[in-house]
Amino acid sequence: MSIWSWWAIAAGGALGAVARFAVSHQVYVWFGRDFAWGTLAVNVAGSFAMGLLAVLLIDKWSLSNEWRSFILVGFLGAFTTFSTFSYETMQYIQVGEMTKAVANMALSLILTLSAVWLGMIGGRQFLAS
Repeated sequence: MSIWSWWAIAAGGALGAVARFAVSHQVYVWFGRDFAWGTLAVNVAGSFAMGLLAVLLIDKWSLSNEWRSFILVGFLGAFTTFSTFSYETMQYIQVGEMTKAVANMALSLILTLSAVWLGMIGGRQFLAS
């Protein structure tokens, strides 16, 4: 891996982290903080984007390794928030909010896997057209 790939990942990660904060913050403004809506939203959106862009960037467009690393590893890696998901779920468990903990785990797993799948379907349909 070239030094430029490392820089691409770092730059993408910086932008992805800022985008994660902005999107998550706005979702909390809309829906409140009584549930981990912001984290769930970025994880679902990021999973959809990962499925779609992985298909397009790898199978359709011949972007350089640096650009693929910037988008998939850097930006989307920082945009999605598994560590935040884990922390918020643990917070629910520690205060005895088991229903919210289980809902967060189930919704995150089901919706993010579904989003990756739908993104891949969308990417393949784009390739077929």
